[in-house]
Amino acid sequence: MQKPEPWYIHTGLYAVIVILIVVLIKVAIIDPKEVVVQEKFNKKESRLRMNNLKEAEILYQKKYGKFTDNLDTLINFIKHDPMIDSLMTAIDSATMKPANPFEELSHGEFTPDSLYKTPKSHQRYIVQIDTTLDVDTVINQRGKIIRVDSTIAIGKLYYIEDPDGYGTVGNLVNEALKNTPSWE
Repeated sequence: MQKPEPWYIHTGLYAVIVILIVVLIKVAIIDPKEVVVQEKFNKKESRLRMNNLKEAEILYQKKYGKFTDNLDTLINFIKHDPMIDSLMTAIDSATMKPANPFEELSHGEFTPDSLYKTPKSHQRYIVQIDTTLDVDTVINQRGKIIRVDSTIAIGKLYYIEDPDGYGTVGNLVNEALKNTPSWE
């Protein structure tokens, strides 16, 4: 006759099974939900930051007549320019709502220093401006070329890109897409 197995072997096997079930639930159900929630946050936050960078570029262009490709210049403009201060505290007289062009970030307030880096990988946003060479040929009445005039225009268009792939704002070649986010 066979001797029954000791109770502690069965208890140990049941404990291993319970531990494996808990690990399986965590890996298969809980962790993917956390990843999805984090990904949604990163996407939303990055797009809010890019919208704020777009608004800063528009205001910079209104003041200086061109866009800038320097994030430090743009963020210092937001932080220290009196025009921005007055816009952020102004009230729209028609709607009686704040005229602040900047959107609050996910934590509930607008922070200019957060516009440097993406929320996911903490890389700097890519900001570029165009350089356009306009060439004009001057021809006399006989068809002879008198001179070729050329002018270089810098900063007529801008482009902002999230290195994590959450979208872009603007375009360097198409004037119609100047202030257009890729997700709209």
